Amino acid sequence: MRKSALILAIAPLVCAIAACSGDSQTANTPSTPGSNAAAPATRNRWDSIKSRGQLICGVSGEVPGFSFVGTDGKYSGIDVDVCRAIAAALFDNPDAVEFRNLNSKERFTALQTGEVDVLSRNTTWTLSRDTSVGLEFAPVVFYDGQAIMVRKSSNIKSLADLKDKAICVQTGTTTEQNLADQMRKRGITYKPVVFEDVNVTFATYAEGRCDGITADRSALVSRGTILPKPEDNVILNEVISSEPLAPAVAKGDIRWGDAVKWVVYSLVKAEELGITSQNVGQFANSTDPDIKRFLGTEGNLGEGLGLTNDFAARIIKHVGNYAEVYDRNLGPKTKLNLARGQNQLWSKGGLLYSPPFR
Repeated sequence: MRKSALILAIAPLVCAIAACSGDSQTANTPSTPGSNAAAPATRNRWDSIKSRGQLICGVSGEVPGFSFVGTDGKYSGIDVDVCRAIAAALFDNPDAVEFRNLNSKERFTALQTGEVDVLSRNTTWTLSRDTSVGLEFAPVVFYDGQAIMVRKSSNIKSLADLKDKAICVQTGTTTEQNLADQMRKRGITYKPVVFEDVNVTFATYAEGRCDGITADRSALVSRGTILPKPEDNVILNEVISSEPLAPAVAKGDIRWGDAVKWVVYSLVKAEELGITSQNVGQFANSTDPDIKRFLGTEGNLGEGLGLTNDFAARIIKHVGNYAEVYDRNLGPKTKLNLARGQNQLWSKGGLLYSPPFR
């Protein structure tokens, strides 16, 4: 009896010390000065965002075509447009977003602690990140693969030519492990030159202190455009990994995760249906049941996500469909001029596919 009484007496104290009070996690990372503080990651994330009136989106800010801050302070890129699409669905305003630049090491902590609502930062979807890291991934927005860039004058033509050479690689990314795995598999010894900061990594390569540099192929193309002499570099043909890049939210908030997931699917579905930012108004009176459900003129699909029924129409009106987002940031009229390849719709031989809106 005395032992039972003692246990009951100290239980509240133990619970208080261990912070047993709920599902939320306290954010340890300070918010950007002068900005709205982000709420900790909770199971009611959407409610926190609504009350704040603004989405907080974690990006890189240093990768042209994906997320990049121009000299005018404006953000652009496919990852940025995903954030703008979410804001359009939530608030009918694509500019209701605060962007926060995160490096590869701090990005997951920022999401887990609630500093950001969503991570849209050229992040590879992997099993460990989906489980032990505690991320919930949305659909893939860009199918990529890792490659290696070298100087043309080096006469390096393949991975085998990099034997005992120095290769620059950013730590805290899948590229570091992929490089080690592939070189070990081929029995090629090399000298990894590792940095946390992407700018330092590419600067070191530009200075000639590395014989090659490895990253996602899209990142090599993107960052290559801002090297001192872009034309002096070449990307090897060998692709050493598959890198499905996708936005992510903190695991545990199913409602918020579903909302982000279907925002991404909306971009793809709109392209499938032929709906663009320029013609979306012409589809308002469509009698096609698929289009009516998609645009919210029939049914209540949006309500199931905690959004308005016309959330997809908002997205397309403000941001466009996937093809528009891709062409604006990576297409033939940009410096990057990346062929869509695997990032075509399934109907054109690509991997992009949306589940039915019904």
